[in-house]
Amino acid sequence: MKAIPLRTLLREPLKVKRMTRAGRSVQVTDNGEPLWVIHPATTLTDDEHRRREMEEELADVLRGPKSRIPLSKIVLESRR
Repeated sequence: MKAIPLRTLLREPLKVKRMTRAGRSVQVTDNGEPLWVIHPATTLTDDEHRRREMEEELADVLRGPKSRIPLSKIVLESRR
C-alpha cells in the first residue's frame, strides 16, 4: 500500500488514478495521520472471471459450423 499526502491527491489526481488502476491501494494522509484508504474498483478475481467468460464465448464460436463463404469475399463485399 502506498501512502500519499492529501495535497498530492488534490493536486495530482491522475497519479492516484494510475496507482489504483494498477491494482494498488493508496492510503491518503494528512500531516502523517491516515485519513482514507482508496482501493481499486476491479480486483484480480473480476479480471479472471472476465477472461474465463471470453474464453468460453470463443470456444462456442469455434464449435459452431464453418461458413461456406470465404473470408476474402466477405471483406470485398463489406468495402462496397
